[in-house]
Parts: sequence; structure tokens; C-alpha cells
Amino acid sequence: MEFKEIQELVRLISKSNLSEFKMKDGDFNLTIRTKNYTKGKRRVAEAQAPQVVSMPQPQVVPVSHMPSMQQPVVTPPAKAEASNDNKVEAKEESTNYLEIKSPIVGTFYRSSSPEKPPYIKVGDTVSAGDVVCIVEAMKLFNEIESEISGKIVKVLVEDSSPIEYDQVLFLVEPTA
Repeated sequence: MEFKEIQELVRLISKSNLSEFKMKDGDFNLTIRTKNYTKGKRRVAEAQAPQVVSMPQPQVVPVSHMPSMQQPVVTPPAKAEASNDNKVEAKEESTNYLEIKSPIVGTFYRSSSPEKPPYIKVGDTVSAGDVVCIVEAMKLFNEIESEISGKIVKVLVEDSSPIEYDQVLFLVEPTA
């Protein structure tokens, strides 16, 4: 694999939602990790307002002892440790609440169209079976229903954002 091809892969992966990419071709191994990478664990949704952050280009570091070709490994940005602290705080904050998670991968929408109000907002009470959002997956708009009842405490995903399977979308205070 040529260095320009590796650079293009790094650019594409940094623009995607992937946290880790591995490729093996014979004796050639390539591992690329982004700032979303957490070893051995799924990424925990942060319980703060989403922010638009430009991700710096990962650094390519050769690590091979192969005579004819070097294996680049992409290291995550240095700010990864600070983000882990935020993830721990988010996890502790969400322990008292129930979670509404995404059943599919897609794009999250709070309302059925831009002109209409969101299905639910912070402070609203939901019951099992109530539609809480829409997730667009492969050009299909899927209404997501709550499986729990309670009061919406926090919306963890920004409207029109890409989401992952099993990602926490809402925190709900259960009704007694």
C-alpha cells in the first residue's frame, strides 16, 4: 500500500464515525484509531450539550521492523484523557435515570419535519409506546417509541446528528 493511499484512508476515517480501523494484507498490518477510540469498551455518550469540534488529523507513526515496508499506526489526539473524565461524569450522572437508546444506526431527528415541534423536550412526561424521535436509516424514517415511562431529564443527541446502535438518546426520570 502506498503512503498516499494511507493518507487518504486517514482523511476518510477522520471524517467518519469510526473509532478504529484495522486492515491486514499479507505481512502488512494497518491500524487507525480516532479520538472516539476507547480500548475494550464502547464509547459512552457524553451528558453535555453536543458541540461542533474539528478533529485534528491523526499522526502517522511507523512502528514496523519489516525491511521493505513500514506499518503506520495512527495515534489519537492528546486530549483523549480529558474526554475520559467527562465520560466518567456522564456515566455517574446517568445512573439515577433510565435511558432511551437507539435501536438502529442512522440520523437522529427530534421532529417529523423542520417546521414541526419536537416530539418530546426536557420536562415532558412520556409513557411506554409514545414516539420520542425519528431515526432515518437507508432513506427510511423510523419512529422510535419509548419502552419506559417517566419525565425527560436530558436530550443527549443534537437534531440531525448521526447516531450508533444502542447509543443513549434521552435520560428519563422514572415515574413512581
